[in-house]
Amino acid sequence: MRRRRSVVPVAALAAALSAVAVHAQTPKPGETTAAASVSGITQFNTDLDDGGEFHWGGGIASGSLARQLTPELAAGLRVQYDYQQWKFAEPTVFGGSAPWETLSLPSIGVSLSYAPASDLRFTFAPAVEWAYETGASASDALAYGAVLSAAKVFSPDLVLGLGAGVFRQIDETKVFPFLIVNWKLSDRLRLTNPFVAGPVGGAGLELLYTWDDNWEFAGGGTYRSYRFRLKDDGPTPGGIGEHRFVPLYARVARKLTPQTKVDFYVAMFLGGQLSVIDANGNDRYSTDYGASPAIGATLSHRF
Repeated sequence: MRRRRSVVPVAALAAALSAVAVHAQTPKPGETTAAASVSGITQFNTDLDDGGEFHWGGGIASGSLARQLTPELAAGLRVQYDYQQWKFAEPTVFGGSAPWETLSLPSIGVSLSYAPASDLRFTFAPAVEWAYETGASASDALAYGAVLSAAKVFSPDLVLGLGAGVFRQIDETKVFPFLIVNWKLSDRLRLTNPFVAGPVGGAGLELLYTWDDNWEFAGGGTYRSYRFRLKDDGPTPGGIGEHRFVPLYARVARKLTPQTKVDFYVAMFLGGQLSVIDANGNDRYSTDYGASPAIGATLSHRF
């Protein structure tokens, strides 16, 4: 019998959350904004609890467009591509063979936001993602669903909201809640959600300190969990791989221009687990790993 887990398609979630942010001042009707970013991440060599070790690295490229259609209505589009390269050494827990190697997670999401009042906004953001190992069929790796959220501006310094997502991920339907926070604690200190385009994702909380117009320092935590279709000629043909972990991180950001910023991350991944499910839906392998260090960086630009 397969164990039920709280699984969220990370790239699809990031695409949907890009429209959730609510600001005290709404852009003017007809105004269009755009943004693009590239990220890199490396998780260092880590021991598996039940034998073997692994490490992985990858990159994320994303772009978004948002347009204020009327004073009340806004629409957005977001595309993202996530690439990962995994290396295993003596993975006895997986029968001596690497369970997967190269992963691709492209996604696309749209959003519609409606603000019936200047201090309230509702957002509907559907998204589609494909998550698969090279050699697997993308048509068998589809995840799709939507995020619904509501956020209220309580003051120029405080925005709070709630949201929920419903996603069909390969062969399971999952519902997950999340919290929207944008709280200015002082002129320099803010509690908010992490930047969705970065290597740690957007489903979490971050405490941000603004040193000056060019430097930011932050720390926070998120939760990441994703599944992907395994290739047909691998150790588990047509099966499903899963990776879940909790990244705790510190971040330093430097503005290169008013529109361009680079973020550097140092992270520790906690509560990690790697799992393999066969094509019939049966658990085949599962193992935990301990605290694992990682580093990452993001270069972003707003047009």
